[in-house]
Amino acid sequence: MTNISGTVDTKFSRLRDAFAANFSDGMEYGAAVSVVLDGKVVADLWGGHSDAARQHPWNKDTLVNVWSVTKGIVALSAAILVERGKLDYDRPIADYWPEFAQNGKARVTLGQAMSHQAGLDGLPVLMDGEGLCAWHPYVNALAEMAPLWEPGSRNVYHALTYGHLVSEPLRRVDGRSIGKFVQDEIAKVLSVPFYIGLPIAEDHRAAEMIKGPNASNWVRDVLNSAHPHACQNPTPDASSPNTRAFRAAEIPGGNGHTTALALATIYGAMVQSKNPIISLNTLAAATAVRFDGLGEVYKEPVTWGAGFRLRDAAHGSPNSFGHGGWGGSLGCADPDARLGFGYVTNHMLGFNDGVDVRRQRLIEEVYAAL
Repeated sequence: MTNISGTVDTKFSRLRDAFAANFSDGMEYGAAVSVVLDGKVVADLWGGHSDAARQHPWNKDTLVNVWSVTKGIVALSAAILVERGKLDYDRPIADYWPEFAQNGKARVTLGQAMSHQAGLDGLPVLMDGEGLCAWHPYVNALAEMAPLWEPGSRNVYHALTYGHLVSEPLRRVDGRSIGKFVQDEIAKVLSVPFYIGLPIAEDHRAAEMIKGPNASNWVRDVLNSAHPHACQNPTPDASSPNTRAFRAAEIPGGNGHTTALALATIYGAMVQSKNPIISLNTLAAATAVRFDGLGEVYKEPVTWGAGFRLRDAAHGSPNSFGHGGWGGSLGCADPDARLGFGYVTNHMLGFNDGVDVRRQRLIEEVYAAL
């Protein structure tokens, strides 16, 4: 039996049982789940191990690569600058990043990129992992390319490119990299750990990512086959976050390191009337529907705001917003319940960012308790 540590309000006691069941059913190595309700932490649980050999226990401060959950924090970062008048969802990216106007992209808007409608879901040229990690080779390739399809005509998940398409305009208007911006404007404000670019001093806290069956094949087979003329490259492996180079880089489409409590705190803060980060009006603009239809990667209906997934069954409520991550992690908020939810895991089960039985159990128990 895995020892479950942490605290949970009596009202949410069944959440502890569901969390423990994920371990007893053999689905977890290490994981954590947290819930913030009306600004109060009502659950913060963790258990298992941070490594495949099960030699190192999962601790309260264990950090996890949460893959595409990072996209939601990038969306919040953009919203902060929208509120300050430095970014506008409906303006062309080229207004902030002039080089981006090349090859027919002069009218592609920030909002199109953030809702996966920019026609830039992959690179048409080969890019190695070193180029991705170095930032400039990757953004230069994005600036130079032509759209792979007519922007605004369809929805294809921009798995890696999303992060750079949003964060390079942010860097141009603000002067800070996305990693520095998140530290200054979100992590420090809320006193939570969230790193895009993990400092070497925090490396000892990072969990080892453990591949489930076919976990890496999903990226290769699904993303690369969505449009044969596009290269979703470099294609990360499920174990890429175990390297120092990947951890240290700023890859805002998918290498954020954080805890479940940090995610619950960030999302919980967003739905408070006295949100210390953005106003509720700005949040409404960030979560307004920008696409509602068939997503061509998942082959299922999707609804997108400006970087946030909306109306997702995995979030527990039709009015919730947030973002899941490859392998299972999730951060989301329910504005009606004034609730923030975070779940992180180092065992990459599931082959996409969709519904995962582990977190679905947890979400169901949270809503059963409300």
